[in-house]
Amino acid sequence: MRIVRTLDALRAALAEFRAEGASVALVPTMGALHAGHMALIDAALAMGHGSGTRVVASIFVNPRQFGPNEDLARYPRQEAQDAAMLEGAGCDLLWAPSVETMYPTGFATTVSVAGGLTTRLDGAARPGHFDGVATVVAKLFAQVRPDCACFGEKDFQQLAVVRRMAADLDLAVQVVAVPTMREADGLALSSRNVYLSPDERVRAPALPRALEAAARAIAAGDPVEAVLGRAGAALAAAGFVVDYVALVDAGTLGDPVPGRPRRLLAAARMGATRLIDNMAVEQP
Repeated sequence: MRIVRTLDALRAALAEFRAEGASVALVPTMGALHAGHMALIDAALAMGHGSGTRVVASIFVNPRQFGPNEDLARYPRQEAQDAAMLEGAGCDLLWAPSVETMYPTGFATTVSVAGGLTTRLDGAARPGHFDGVATVVAKLFAQVRPDCACFGEKDFQQLAVVRRMAADLDLAVQVVAVPTMREADGLALSSRNVYLSPDERVRAPALPRALEAAARAIAAGDPVEAVLGRAGAALAAAGFVVDYVALVDAGTLGDPVPGRPRRLLAAARMGATRLIDNMAVEQP
């Protein structure tokens, strides 16, 4: 696996892949990799056709998606360990630009997806966050020009924003959703799980348990508001401070529409660590 840090080196490597007739699959990450990221690599490898796929992973801790009181400075950075994991999983190229390469002096452009996709849920809790996400993903798509890009369903709102941005800008990239990877106790894999204390880690699986119970109850026809209230109460009893628990249309993230796929989304803080999760809800 090659590691490149400049746009010239990236373009040269991509030209070699294209000359071989290979398709290119992108896995954007912020590093601190875990088994969930390796599932994205596996999904990218499976997307090939013709002479196969070359998988490009990016590691870039994007300052534009962190708020002023969020954890940019302490976000875990472990490039050597991450690179070894990527190489072992079959990744062909690691794109690891600096902040100065991604946002050079004079950079003045922001990509913004308007409407409920970015103003509700995490958008309300983290103003400007999805502008940072859309901007950096648009740049990664322009830099790598992949045939497909793999994103985890754990960050379900982010996935919806990226899909909308790619469609609106006519970007010829297939956005691939990869199911959430979980620990044995149900907790969704996340780079931020390392922030949990041992006691918090024991209590954190209350989040997926509450969502599972709520999804079953809603599918059984229980009143939605009552179910969401019970889920919030269960999270509070486990020690969470709840940002939101919401049932939304899986495509628009707006109010559910009869007959369309639905999703339960939740965000809650355990101590200083903010966790998110989501689950599909079957039709009653």
